[in-house]
Amino acid sequence: QTQLVESGGGSVQAGGSLRLSCVVYGYASSRKCMGWFRQAPGKEREGVVGIDSAGRTTYADSVNGRFTISQDNFKNTLYLQMNSLKSEDSAMYYCAAILDYCSGDYLQPGLFPYWGQGTQVTVSS
Repeated sequence: QTQLVESGGGSVQAGGSLRLSCVVYGYASSRKCMGWFRQAPGKEREGVVGIDSAGRTTYADSVNGRFTISQDNFKNTLYLQMNSLKSEDSAMYYCAAILDYCSGDYLQPGLFPYWGQGTQVTVSS
């Protein structure tokens, strides 16, 4: 059974950095798309960054230049390096997966069938 497990969230002051990790259990192929999403209280879940099977990335405008997605296929782990954090980045962060070959821009939450439980990021100003 496929399971996604995030870690790395926490509290940080504005301008600080955090790195989130997401381990994919039960699926070892590189034929997948992955994404990071976030949801703040009272707001809809939004796409932060996606990466397709070829490694092409799509960033939300709000994080472009500050956040970096990467993956280690040997460790089956997805990362999100978050720098220059702002208070508006505070949210529950989720990783999600499409476990099949996929190519293109993947930032829509509805496209992803597999989700982790989330990890909280709080940025204080």
